[in-house]
Amino acid sequence: HKLGRGHRDKLQQFMSITGASEKAALQTLKASDWHLEGAFDVFYSQPQVKSFTDSRHLEELFNRYKDPYSDMILVDGITLLCNDIQVDPQDIVMLVVSWHMKAATMCEFSKQEFIGGLQALGIDSLEKFCERIPFMRSELKDEQKFREIYNFAFGWAKEKGQKSLALDTAIGMWQLLFAERQWPLVDHWCQFLQARHNKAISRDTWSQLLEFARSVDPELSNYDAEGAWPYLIDEFVEYLNENGIIQNVQLNDLSQKR
Repeated sequence: HKLGRGHRDKLQQFMSITGASEKAALQTLKASDWHLEGAFDVFYSQPQVKSFTDSRHLEELFNRYKDPYSDMILVDGITLLCNDIQVDPQDIVMLVVSWHMKAATMCEFSKQEFIGGLQALGIDSLEKFCERIPFMRSELKDEQKFREIYNFAFGWAKEKGQKSLALDTAIGMWQLLFAERQWPLVDHWCQFLQARHNKAISRDTWSQLLEFARSVDPELSNYDAEGAWPYLIDEFVEYLNENGIIQNVQLNDLSQKR
């Protein structure tokens, strides 16, 4: 069977990005009806991807970025990496990269995290790294992956040994994450925290806020004051009312919950 030009181009593109053999590329593209994005998803969700990375190249990449005095990639190494792949260190895609690497702490990668993450992504060169950036950005649009990345961000961004996330860090992360997944109340939430709370953020508040942002509409018309929201979220709703930001919320007198 002769392939048409468009299909041939896609086949070449798929092979050059994934490093897959022609046979594997053909199978994957056919299975996804010749949609490139879909084919990448199928290909990268299969465990066999590890065999397409060259461990010698991974080792070289790690050594390029690792700290001279420890077996870790630290801030300077990450800055160099961002430079190499032409991504701003503050770009949310670096959070997605860290999520793939299962990194324990912001601004550092252990050798195992770095190499394991790149293997899982099928990356063993800077060229492949650059080519995978759009795919990683697209993962933020996936509801389930966004939730995983959001919940991962809490542990990743907090100080080692701390249970809670410092307020300034939490606010910075929320602004980053909700710029990606629009939530109209994010600025009000951050202002409320600075004005009224001024303490670190617990994991419970962190994870519940995403549920709140997703399930309660911005006018709060379906907000249930009897619901099991954390105390801080109830206070936020009161704050929105008191400041006239949201009108007519049926609060059923929140004070009864106290």
